[in-house]
Amino acid sequence: MSGLLIVGASQAGVQLACSARELGWDRPVTIIGAEPHPPYARPSLSKAFLKSNAASLELRSAEFYAEHDIELVLGEAVTELRSDAVITASGRRLGFERLALATGSRPRRLPIDGAELPGVHVLRGLDDAQALRAELERAPEVVVIGGGFVGLEVAGTAAALGCRVVVLEAGPALMGRAVGSATAEFVRRAHERSGIEVRTGALPQRIVGGDRVAGVELADGTRFRASLVVVGVGVEPVDELARGAGLKCDNGVVVDEFSVTSDGRTLAVGDCANLPDPSPVPGPSSRLRLESVDNAVEQARAAATTLVGDPRPYRGVPWFWSEQPSAKLQIAGLAATSDEEVVRPALREGQQTVLRYRDGVLVAAECVNAPAEFLAARRAIAGGAQLSADTARLPGKLKDLLAART
Repeated sequence: MSGLLIVGASQAGVQLACSARELGWDRPVTIIGAEPHPPYARPSLSKAFLKSNAASLELRSAEFYAEHDIELVLGEAVTELRSDAVITASGRRLGFERLALATGSRPRRLPIDGAELPGVHVLRGLDDAQALRAELERAPEVVVIGGGFVGLEVAGTAAALGCRVVVLEAGPALMGRAVGSATAEFVRRAHERSGIEVRTGALPQRIVGGDRVAGVELADGTRFRASLVVVGVGVEPVDELARGAGLKCDNGVVVDEFSVTSDGRTLAVGDCANLPDPSPVPGPSSRLRLESVDNAVEQARAAATTLVGDPRPYRGVPWFWSEQPSAKLQIAGLAATSDEEVVRPALREGQQTVLRYRDGVLVAAECVNAPAEFLAARRAIAGGAQLSADTARLPGKLKDLLAART
């Protein structure tokens, strides 16, 4: 029997195990994952890994798990949660004292004809990335459906490999759920400069082909040739196990600020968890799911304090990053909750900083090729520093404007 059994060999699952050990958890720890691979980092799957298999992915070495007495059970999909044990697809039973869910998320499927044709890919795990990379090397024409982070990163990588790339986004702007119009337009121009054709307001009607994908047809009849299609239209939480066990779920496994589920004992962390907004100034929706490495790590660290009997609420400024062609995008806070944006005077060519306000309070920042501005904004949001929109429009470094108001 494990003292702590973590279902999901994800970033959040590994971090929870590591943090629990750091805080003095001295009973057995087991991580069980459905994939056969040791736990790995996902961010480079859409970038460096697609270009070269030399990219290192492992979150921790085999020696680390052995030294910290963390057992990995891989290639075993859990099919049922019971009050004191989990059951796997192979019939294996693993008992536990405490259970944590770190089951992550999966790509949404596109419900149109042709979505299952050979040559149509999604990208979430290592197997997806290996399959995509093998075909990308010999695909002259690539269509990416979905203008979010992952879709755009794949588009940029494919263009860098010499493919002719078209991005089809159904919404009016790229990354519509994550950034405002100014940042979306900046990133769009960066993609177009790298040779990528970007179509917004483009609703795919069907994917065409015979034995293999040959193109994508829009609702207005426009057709794009494609030897490979990548679908990146968002993800959904993997919460079937929790639902089956009777845990409250609503767009993920519902947890409190200590990462405890509705049964009062099981934990849930990472992409699969629906949690109270941890922001210093929570938005009007008050609950959300965060799909980022930062959230996986920080929520798991906070959850470990619950395990060792010294519970600390999860608080912090959510942040995200993405690498686009010639543009490193960093976001602090949640842009979707804002009602005003300020595009700051650029400090140099090729960068942009947008500050976002809600009811006059700085709640988020979107920075492209501006790491110093990002750090200053993130600290300001975390510390509740007030910087008026009028002051934010002044030229100069953001950290200097913030210092001048004190």
